[in-house]
Amino acid sequence: MKLGTVLSTLTSSKLRIVLVGLLLVGGAVGGAFALGILGIPSVAAVDNTFGDVTNETTVVETDLVVSNPNPVGIGLDGVSVNYTVSMNAVEMAQGGREGVRVGTGNSTIDLETDLQNDAIPAWWVSHVRNDERTTVSIDATVTSDRIGRSVDFTREREIETDLLSAFNSDETRPVNADSALTDDPILYVNETRGQWGSVSESETPIDMEFTVYNPNIEPYAITEIGYDVTMNDVEMGGGATDEEYVIQSRSLETIGLTAALENERLDEWWVTHLDEEVNGHQVSDLRIEFYAVIELPSGTEVTVPLDELTYEETIETDIFGEGDDVRDGGSGSDGDSDGSDSETDSGNTSDDENTTDDGSTDGETDDGSDGSTDGSTNETDDDENTTDGENESDDDDDGVLPV
Repeated sequence: MKLGTVLSTLTSSKLRIVLVGLLLVGGAVGGAFALGILGIPSVAAVDNTFGDVTNETTVVETDLVVSNPNPVGIGLDGVSVNYTVSMNAVEMAQGGREGVRVGTGNSTIDLETDLQNDAIPAWWVSHVRNDERTTVSIDATVTSDRIGRSVDFTREREIETDLLSAFNSDETRPVNADSALTDDPILYVNETRGQWGSVSESETPIDMEFTVYNPNIEPYAITEIGYDVTMNDVEMGGGATDEEYVIQSRSLETIGLTAALENERLDEWWVTHLDEEVNGHQVSDLRIEFYAVIELPSGTEVTVPLDELTYEETIETDIFGEGDDVRDGGSGSDGDSDGSDSETDSGNTSDDENTTDDGSTDGETDDGSDGSTDGSTNETDDDENTTDGENESDDDDDGVLPV
């Protein structure tokens, strides 16, 4: 027999033995999984933070903790992990990895994925339509192709804001023309009201009402009220009324105005909202400024900045629960912010909120408030102290979710 034939026979035999051995080992491992002798890897925790932000994308950095309950590690044999981040069912980011090696116990897998900033307007619309509430959902799955089984993990976090309630006020505020043609104040604003209008994909309207009192013996006409809305100094919208209102002598008149935020500008605002150097991480200033064009009894029109009506509110979010400093970092100038968050992990949520209301102001004289001449009014300031009683641990029960 030739030497080459002998070597070929021996090599083929050894190769067959190795292949058979591998098949037996693989079958034994697969059978052990199937019989429950070995456990299926599961997801013990998913922690997300925001990374670098550009005008187009926002990096979501993910630490995904995979728990392997087996006494041996699992190699690159078809184990994959996938996760999705959604806000009010709007998919914001999706990522994963195949061929994952996990040791015994808990192993942390670092992942990065891009959130497309042009998804922010769709989320914003859902947030406003849902009474300024957002459910942040993080869904993760570990799959073993070898045995065709997977284990799911879900975490949900509730985000709430309150951008308009502080605009609702019974405080009496003077309107001064600062003109030699008339005495100040020429009008009083005794009441302001605001609520979200019918939100569309393109704009977010704010329906506003102003109760105006004329203390003069002659009627005054308001031919135009204009507004400008900014969020972190990003121009969000501006416009003016096209209806004239005549306020008779010693009379009240309610003036309506709709201020619209242009949703296409929200992705530009989003970049500033995450920028630590602007106002702090996930902190924004909402500002609405007004002006009025008033026709005096002489027929002269004057443009009056309504500085006393300028509305400012702070928007604070903590979308991934990155820290209490985001929620408690500050409050708005003319009202307390309400960026309260509550987190649900495995169905456990604890929010203990204590709110105290206490406030009063002395009104103007002859301002028409409450239909009287002393003009006394009561103003309520909401000083809200929120405590999130969240005691959360990713290592509960050794960090292993039951399979």
